[in-house]
Amino acid sequence: MLTSMFGRNTKPGSPRIYLSVNNCFASKRWTSPYEWLKIINEIGLSYVEASADNECDPLYTNALYLDEWVQSVKKYSAKNNIKVANIYSGHGTYTTLGLSHTDKNIREHIFNNWLKKMVVISGELDAGLGFYCHAFPDSILQVPEAYQQAEKELFAYLTELASSTDDNRTGCLSIEQMYTPHQIPWTILGARRLLKEVKNSSRKDFYITIDSGHQTGQRKFIRPGSERLKELLQIYKNGGRVPNLWLGPKTAYELFHHTVTYTKDGNIAIQAIEEEMDKYPYLFAGYEDGDLYLWLEKLACYSPIIHLQQTTGNSSPHLPFTPEFNEKGIVVGDKVLKSILKSYDLAEESGMPAKCSKIYLTLEIFSGTAEINEDILFNLKESVKYWRQFIPEDGLPLAELVERISRG
Repeated sequence: MLTSMFGRNTKPGSPRIYLSVNNCFASKRWTSPYEWLKIINEIGLSYVEASADNECDPLYTNALYLDEWVQSVKKYSAKNNIKVANIYSGHGTYTTLGLSHTDKNIREHIFNNWLKKMVVISGELDAGLGFYCHAFPDSILQVPEAYQQAEKELFAYLTELASSTDDNRTGCLSIEQMYTPHQIPWTILGARRLLKEVKNSSRKDFYITIDSGHQTGQRKFIRPGSERLKELLQIYKNGGRVPNLWLGPKTAYELFHHTVTYTKDGNIAIQAIEEEMDKYPYLFAGYEDGDLYLWLEKLACYSPIIHLQQTTGNSSPHLPFTPEFNEKGIVVGDKVLKSILKSYDLAEESGMPAKCSKIYLTLEIFSGTAEINEDILFNLKESVKYWRQFIPEDGLPLAELVERISRG
């Protein structure tokens, strides 16, 4: 008997934990609900996150098909004793400017013909909805006033979305955490601010999805201090070059290169560069923003979905949790659970959404185009096997899981 998703625990320090899997692994291979639900049953899971990429995206399917898809999911999820816990966006909307498009018609198109329709589908399946469907182009990032306006418009869409779930059974709404300036939220402070803005405007809880591989870009965007700028200027004056040099706005780069070529007094130039960078705080991250476990310790209690992928910390490859990849990977089961629990020990924060009573730790493992089907299924089984060491049964309180780990 599957536990109902949406009841709140009376003890927010002990959310219930569920192991789930995103069915993106099945995209363009096992595309019917009958097929992927059967596979998920066979690998020993009872919860699934249905990706829009696996043939349920309203931008490239019609209403009749989507109605049939929902009915098929209901039929075969019941037969396999599997719950579609969440619906999630895929690469289709991730690859566009979406809700932050420079053309309002496109923004409205994404909002009305993708997001609102996915809210309806999620409600019909008694599921939550997670998504990512926006990005700021460089032309917006280079103009602080334009950026502020674009951010304001994005928050307005998210607020309207949060307010639109009154009349259906859609569960938690959550936006995925990213790792570059043009895709917010990408810093811990920025994520907290976004959640507060939407909560305060909509009076509804709105959440974030933390991904265990989405802390791999932030440290490329740390602002250099004055001493580091001096070093960089000297390197360039000597004919050298530093890869991944990050100064933020284009105007800061122009000042930097002008100084390299024409300016003798580097101190005056450094002050000018720093003053220019001051105008663009949204382009810079802190060192802590590149730490998976700090994200979990600070924000996991506001993350009803946590995407699990193995990574070395240098990229976001969505690798499985096999012994081969676990040996060099930074995503460790017991450390993940302990870090999540720390977020529940934090004091209640005014303006933030209610702490989640349920968290779906969701395997998000990509399958290569040329990958052999048998290998895909093996990697999934090994990943489930690994995580079942820490989550032996779905729905157990987090505090109990951590206590079991501590007892060994």
